[in-house]
Amino acid sequence: MGISPMPSSTKARQAIIQLAYATGTDTIFELGSGWGNLLIPLAKAYPERKIIGYELSLIPFLVSVILKKVLALKNVHIYRQNFLHADLARASVIICYLFPEGMQKVEEKLNVKNAKHEYLISNTFALPSHKPSRVIRLNDLYKSPVYLYKLKR
Repeated sequence: MGISPMPSSTKARQAIIQLAYATGTDTIFELGSGWGNLLIPLAKAYPERKIIGYELSLIPFLVSVILKKVLALKNVHIYRQNFLHADLARASVIICYLFPEGMQKVEEKLNVKNAKHEYLISNTFALPSHKPSRVIRLNDLYKSPVYLYKLKR
């Protein structure tokens, strides 16, 4: 998307992992997986689930790949690709921490015909045209929101 990776806070990671529990057992897609600071904890929390990360920035991508190998996480798959050019139609669970323009672009990707999208979890930034089914307000200075969306099915 052209911006530097911004890691989720520890409190946000905990809230996202908690919300992911309610999304079933399907594959989790993280859009903009950065340094792996959410991708890796998700893989550890849900070893039975496939966790797919998309990261365009080379160095954060390489760090994530190294962490995956060092920790022998067989359920993690990381792609150095702009997720906007990826086929996300089979993504039933999407997690992201993007800026408002990025959320608008994600929303456009959600409108693909025959898509499998069931859930979206977003750190801080809301989907412009969707109402969240749940919001966790973090106990931080800004009371940052983490949104869970139950998408059309």
